[in-house]
Amino acid sequence: MLGQIFQITLLNLRNLPSRLGSSSVIVVGIGGVVTVLVAILAMAAGFSETLNRAGAPDRAIVLRGGSSSAELSSTIDLQRSQYVATLDGVRLASGELYTVADIPKRATLLPSNVVIRGVEQSAFEVRPELRIIEGRNFTPGRNELIAGRGASAQFLGIDLGATVELRQSDWTVVGIFESGGSAYESELWADLATAQSAFRRFSLISSMRVLLEEPGAIESVRGDFENNPAVDLSITSEEEFFRSQSEFLTTLITGFGYGVALIMAVGAMFAALNTMYAAVSTRTVEIATLRALGFGSAPVVISVLVESVALALIGGLLGAAVAWFGFNGYTVSTLNQGSFSQVAFDFAVGPDILITGIVWALTLGLAGGLFPALQAARLPITRALRGD
Repeated sequence: MLGQIFQITLLNLRNLPSRLGSSSVIVVGIGGVVTVLVAILAMAAGFSETLNRAGAPDRAIVLRGGSSSAELSSTIDLQRSQYVATLDGVRLASGELYTVADIPKRATLLPSNVVIRGVEQSAFEVRPELRIIEGRNFTPGRNELIAGRGASAQFLGIDLGATVELRQSDWTVVGIFESGGSAYESELWADLATAQSAFRRFSLISSMRVLLEEPGAIESVRGDFENNPAVDLSITSEEEFFRSQSEFLTTLITGFGYGVALIMAVGAMFAALNTMYAAVSTRTVEIATLRALGFGSAPVVISVLVESVALALIGGLLGAAVAWFGFNGYTVSTLNQGSFSQVAFDFAVGPDILITGIVWALTLGLAGGLFPALQAARLPITRALRGD
């Protein structure tokens, strides 16, 4: 039987060029499904990856209690920030002001929220991965900004040497920084004291980034907060903080991607069914002749299924290639519900997403070829030989 399967399958595959027009329907249809699915999953993966890169196991974020894990709604006064810096387990602390401003996007010219983060010089020690790639760092006491490379690419006027108006005050962009592709690259950073004065926040900060003696020290700090409820503070590891921020939008994008792909898959499957039914119909006499010569029903079924799966695989590989070359590394920005600001990120077409796309293609090929294959095996030989 294996020999028969091999012979019939090889015959079918050799005849594919003669059915190029009808076969391309399967290839293009399934290729479109895979392209859309891979692209949308790559969007979700890229967004999640960008936020997760900002976290480090030995860093944590301190917010006011009950601020719902959002820096924008958190306020910490000077007394509490000094208290945090003296706790056991905290190696270094950085008080930070978090606010947003409207700046037009380059692509649409529509205003969008951009994070303005006021930081102390210790912020750069807490985040050693951050480095200036163009220009210089801001000078404390001056209205100067350094911009993440994502913010510079996505927002109008965020260029080295440019002057930007923020909350009725002018700021000069003196540097561009990167931080390993993390969400910080979508922000504008300024001197903390200058930002507090310009944005009328005075001695208040929004959050604190703390560098821990070791990752496990977070439990010691959390215990201090619980034993002293008057401070009304909470601490979360950076990794957990950004994971929670990315969860909602990642789930939404992924669900949307599978929904769209499923709708397209139904159309692609019907296209495959029609194409394979037509292929079986035009080869009725050929299939009956093979059956009359002693070829069994199983080899006929398998050969039709292999043909359908082969076309689906070609479509899947084509769709995966289009998604890889067209979307991998493509930079976009979207609103992060957790921070109420735009986050610039790159599509991430990884091996796992490509494999998912190929599996979808093969599944569609099997589903589209199954019923035509069964029909081919059930053809009455005498009627089929007459071409009925």
